[in-house]
Amino acid sequence: MTIDTAWVRAQFPAFAEPSLQGQAFFENAGGSYTCQPVIDRLTRFYTQRKVQPYAPYEASQLGGQEMDEARRRMAAILGVETDELSFGPSTTQNTYVLAQAFGQLLAPGEAIIVTNQDHEANTGPWRRLADRGIEVREWCVDPETGALNTDDLENLLDEHVRLVCFPHCSNVVGQINPVVEITALAHAAGAFVCVDGVSYAPHGFADVGNLGPDIYLFSAYKTFGPHQGLMVIRRALGNLLPNQGHVFNGDTLYKRLTPAGPDHAQIAASAGMADYVDAFYAHHIGGDADAAARGAAVHDMMRDHETGLLQPLLDAVKDRNSVRLIGPSEAVGRAPTVAMALNRPGLEAATELAKHGIMAGGGDFYAGRALTAMGVDEGKGVLRLSFTHYTTKDEIDQLLNALDDVL
Repeated sequence: MTIDTAWVRAQFPAFAEPSLQGQAFFENAGGSYTCQPVIDRLTRFYTQRKVQPYAPYEASQLGGQEMDEARRRMAAILGVETDELSFGPSTTQNTYVLAQAFGQLLAPGEAIIVTNQDHEANTGPWRRLADRGIEVREWCVDPETGALNTDDLENLLDEHVRLVCFPHCSNVVGQINPVVEITALAHAAGAFVCVDGVSYAPHGFADVGNLGPDIYLFSAYKTFGPHQGLMVIRRALGNLLPNQGHVFNGDTLYKRLTPAGPDHAQIAASAGMADYVDAFYAHHIGGDADAAARGAAVHDMMRDHETGLLQPLLDAVKDRNSVRLIGPSEAVGRAPTVAMALNRPGLEAATELAKHGIMAGGGDFYAGRALTAMGVDEGKGVLRLSFTHYTTKDEIDQLLNALDDVL
């Protein structure tokens, strides 16, 4: 089925904003536009429910109900139990807290595996556990392609490994990693799995229940929502990890690993992401389906649309002498996050693209380890172009014309 882009864009006020007219947004990997249901819920909470939730008076009860609704509906889309979903101030903060919990759980001499493909948020906190005597093993990317090879992972796994951390896809390489296969390898070796889904989730919410990892993290501000970190922790692991929250929250799974109380209004507004998924499904598909099935159908439509737009962009840059395309040149199997190493700083090229009405980014995007491993000058960084399902063919054409001038 074909996405009705006119309907989709009507759900995002940014596309009707006069100050943004004529500009094509290609820095979605840094944060997406916000959909109207999220804005509506956030406005309502701040104007009608901005009180301490769960007290006996009406405004407080309604506020608590909206927070509970967000957790219940987003967990259902992700294919997990309601209390297996936690909200925190950011994915970086959620990962940091998780690392502290594992630091208490693991003993010196036990090992974890991290990658050098990750954004720093899903590698830095884990690497610091070496200070506690925990062995940190690095699963390294192929220096030419930036890909992670599962054969290399198998060589790192043994009876000492307790945790494997990797991204669903990298924010510079873009290649989608085989989560099910990697999770199965890790579980077979007796290790837990932590997946950073920040760079994948904007392209359709994952069915975490079917993928199988013990932890899955992503950021709502990149999935059309507020600035919150969403963290799935499956019950078996969540109850095993030491409580990081207030002592009286230790028996509540979704509170025990979020010590910093997140913004109540933003939790409630996160239900707007579920509103958008449901409205998208009703408009394009319709019929009865449970939340996970609706989420999966919307995911597939988003990915098909993005893949169709991505291939012309990859074809336009992959053979340029002045450009090194990071990651695969085929759209199938990669997210529409396209990083290019140039013979000049990526930020300089992004600045020139802005003159053509292209909003893009340049730099290392907190993925310095990955760029260094691939021989990219970290000082120059890369030019990164990223889009999502609300991008149109006309905007891709506008980008390609601008790239002809800038590159």
